[in-house]
Amino acid sequence: MALRQVSVVGHRGDPYEHRENTLASIRSALGRGVDAVEVDVRLTRDGQPVLLHDPTLERLWEVDASVGSLTAEELAEATGGGVPSFADALAELLRHGGAARMMVDLTGPEQAGPAVAAVAEAGAAARVYYCGGMAAMHEVRALVPDAEIAMTWKTSARPADAVLAGLAPRWLNLRFPLADAEAVAWAHERGLLVSAWTADWRLSMSRLIGAGVDAITTNRPGTLLRLRARAGRKAAKAL
Repeated sequence: MALRQVSVVGHRGDPYEHRENTLASIRSALGRGVDAVEVDVRLTRDGQPVLLHDPTLERLWEVDASVGSLTAEELAEATGGGVPSFADALAELLRHGGAARMMVDLTGPEQAGPAVAAVAEAGAAARVYYCGGMAAMHEVRALVPDAEIAMTWKTSARPADAVLAGLAPRWLNLRFPLADAEAVAWAHERGLLVSAWTADWRLSMSRLIGAGVDAITTNRPGTLLRLRARAGRKAAKAL
């Protein structure tokens, strides 16, 4: 297979080892040596950005409430402090030595302002990039003209040139079944990097590396890191 130094992105941290979108999960992924961690940001009732993928607390915390119905203080009480603030997640990233980054997933435009403000307050702009809904990404672009954006794309149809020009993304962020060699070549011809999500099996990871993607988001960062290291050793022997 064609080999390249693909970037490893821990999806919600290291969720097979620790509960997703928690400080322990982020810490575990960073400790493994990932290139980035992906986190999801939602807002509490009082507008505080916190880490949670789902709109409710049911799946992860067995609490029958939406995050948007609770204040930050109420959320902390309901989860025993388990749901971290986005500010705490950024602090965890910055405490970690190295150049690892954070990919911040925003589902709605209302999340952009608080998230961008938290990044600025933390002094973390150089180590953060954004993905998510198109409306949210346009809001990020309006707030931070030089923000690095991974444009999430979920269909096999190529994004129109006008769409790319309107958002000016750095990345095309594809569902992993859509990231084949043809799609990667198309994106690279337009100066875009390609990230693929969310691949958890070695066969899928190997196919994506062979297709030439630049980054893979995975729930199993340890597996991908080992695969990348093994591929690097094989490439070195072939020289």
